[in-house]
Amino acid sequence: MTKKVLLATRPLVPPWDEASKNFAYFLGREVRDHKLTLLTTREKLAGLPATVTEEPIFNSSHLTLGAKVALFRYLRSVRSNFDITHYLFTPTKQNSTLIKLLARPSRGKTLQTIATLREDLYTPEELRSLLFADHLTVYTDLTKEKLENLGFDNVTRIYPGIDLDLYRPGAKDPAVLTSYQLQATDFLVIYPGEYTRLGATDMLFAAFSDYFQKNPNSNIKFLFACRIKNDADRTKREELQAKVKQLDLERHILFQAEHATTNMAALYNTADVVLFPVENLRGKFDVPLIIIEAYACGKPVILSDLPQFAEFTNRDICVTIPKDSGTKLIESVAHLSQNKAECERLGANARLFVQEHFDLKNTAQQYEELYASL
Repeated sequence: MTKKVLLATRPLVPPWDEASKNFAYFLGREVRDHKLTLLTTREKLAGLPATVTEEPIFNSSHLTLGAKVALFRYLRSVRSNFDITHYLFTPTKQNSTLIKLLARPSRGKTLQTIATLREDLYTPEELRSLLFADHLTVYTDLTKEKLENLGFDNVTRIYPGIDLDLYRPGAKDPAVLTSYQLQATDFLVIYPGEYTRLGATDMLFAAFSDYFQKNPNSNIKFLFACRIKNDADRTKREELQAKVKQLDLERHILFQAEHATTNMAALYNTADVVLFPVENLRGKFDVPLIIIEAYACGKPVILSDLPQFAEFTNRDICVTIPKDSGTKLIESVAHLSQNKAECERLGANARLFVQEHFDLKNTAQQYEELYASL
């Protein structure tokens, strides 16, 4: 039976540089058996099927206070319009309380996708209050188990899918090489993480600055491929840039431009190794799509040994190191830089792993089946 489904999200509008809205857009593009409504601006989205309705309730791509008010007003006004209301934003005390009191649908079922369980912020009792929907979907078996231990019996694990036609192995991109003044023979290592969250920045800088001072003729180049999300990020980047200049390492340690429009698939394919050796995942998806996208492009990825990574890491698809270990990081990068066959082995296996577990088409099919069952 075809269902009318509302995807309740932040503004769905380019640039596609934020994981939750990327996922919602891809879901809207791939689900065909149900009629989905997406919340957008006046900018029409490309590639959507005829089964999708766009509601331009937002004025811009930014999730401002005004945008949050517009979203809440819309949710309140359509309480009886949909068979399923699917919430794809992070639940907080404020938004969950407002929805439950004033905007809970008067008909149909509700579904919450929980991209990360903020146990660092909320007690078990608070989590039980935040997660109010008739059904919950989560990204990992670990989170599913945690929720079941809290008493939830309405949880389905669906891995987040990515577009394997977009993220696929390719040649080094000339535009990326030019923008960072690189040669095709340079061995490019990138960290597409964050400056002030996740706990990796200082370790990465210390490890690479030490390595390059000892190996000034190395063909390895390291790029902080991090977006600026706030003033703290900007301050941190400026601090690191000043240190790089002081150490005369500007040819070795590079920084993504603040307002760069980044084609992530091109960046992954220009890189030789992708790093995500983070100390924690606070505020990030349980499955950071950076890792999955890099796998899909056939790139060797070096990760920290966080328990959350266990479901999508093994020695055949990636390199795992102890968190906070700059020594192991540099050893792993140096080893891969001298072992092309190992890079190719890891990359090929990683691509196959993603095809099996993280294909967006399979993810969309699982949501189609879940929608039909509600």
